[in-house]
Amino acid sequence: MVNNIFSKNVIFFDTEFSSLDINKGEILSLGLVKLNGQELYLELDYEGEVDEWPKKNILPHLNKEKVSRDVAIKMIKQFIGNKKPYVVAYVNQFDMVYFYKLFGLDNFNKKFNWIPIDFASMLFSHGINPDVLVNWDKDFLSNLKIDTAGLKQHNALDDAKLLREVFQKCEYVKRGNMGVYSRKFKRGKVG
Repeated sequence: MVNNIFSKNVIFFDTEFSSLDINKGEILSLGLVKLNGQELYLELDYEGEVDEWPKKNILPHLNKEKVSRDVAIKMIKQFIGNKKPYVVAYVNQFDMVYFYKLFGLDNFNKKFNWIPIDFASMLFSHGINPDVLVNWDKDFLSNLKIDTAGLKQHNALDDAKLLREVFQKCEYVKRGNMGVYSRKFKRGKVG
């Protein structure tokens, strides 16, 4: 259980999007997971251009009913309720830009805390190489006793679930209970 954090009103999230070019790309799917484990996964209607990487690695796995942007916004608002949660994403620059594009900046700030939390920075502050989650480093996750069986990398919901799991384990590490796991992954190369 996570006890020593600034706020428990946290939502871990991930998006998969059509392009790294934020001027033309859009969200294809998004996953939201609350600290208590409640989750929401949405795939959005999108008929526009898709870059090669998401075409090969994301589109083949999008098999849920697609929702419009308006429906997605309503479902997200219902999921988060009346509180303004902090949103946590891994290397959040792209996720946040696309989330802002979905909601609109003014609308976003009415529903969420205006300060997004970057998970890579959190790892860094724990003395852990932030690269360990780029490709779901097996040694790192195994040392934290996180089982990724049943999770698929680059699935927005599974990526958000993994963030929550690693966050909870890192909070445990922060309290000094599993220091050996953070030391192994410090600075530079993993291992």
